[in-house]
Amino acid sequence: MAITVYIPTPYRDLTAGQGHVSADGRTLHELIDDLERRYPGLRERLCDQTGIRSHLNVFINGQEMRTLRGEETPLTDGDEVAFIPALVGGGPAPTGSAGKGRFPGAFS
Repeated sequence: MAITVYIPTPYRDLTAGQGHVSADGRTLHELIDDLERRYPGLRERLCDQTGIRSHLNVFINGQEMRTLRGEETPLTDGDEVAFIPALVGGGPAPTGSAGKGRFPGAFS
C-alpha cells in the first residue's frame, strides 16, 4: 500500500530534501512507524510522549485528523497525508498601537 506523505520544509533534512515521500500503514499511527523506519528521527519531530505534537496539524485527504479518528484513522492505498506545522509567534499589538507603524489604519 502506498500513501503519499507531504513533508514540511523544516523536516526535510531527514528525507534528503524530499517534499513528498511514500510510506505504508493501515492507520496514521502505523504510517508514522513506517516513516520512522525509512527516515530515522522523523517520529521525534512529529510526536511527543502523548502522540502527535500539539503544534502539528495532520491532514488526511484534506481533512484534519483530529476531526477523524486521530492516530487510529484508517488509511488506504492512494491516500494523501500532510504534516503542517502551525505558525507560531507574534503576540498582541502593544496598547495604543492601532493604526500606527507600517500599516496605518489597518487596525482601526
